[in-house]
Amino acid sequence: MKSIWRQILQHLYIKKRDPGEVRNTNTKLMHGMNRISIILFVIALIVMLIRLFRH
Repeated sequence: MKSIWRQILQHLYIKKRDPGEVRNTNTKLMHGMNRISIILFVIALIVMLIRLFRH
């Protein structure tokens, strides 16, 4: 379970990355897409909660 939270924090640039990690263009693009999907997921949750409490 710790590794899942560590990966999420790394995708959002909250936690420092492992210095021994391979850094190439594909990895950078993958982390960028993951960051976008996490942010959109959180926004969707917020919208759903707002709609739930309004009705």
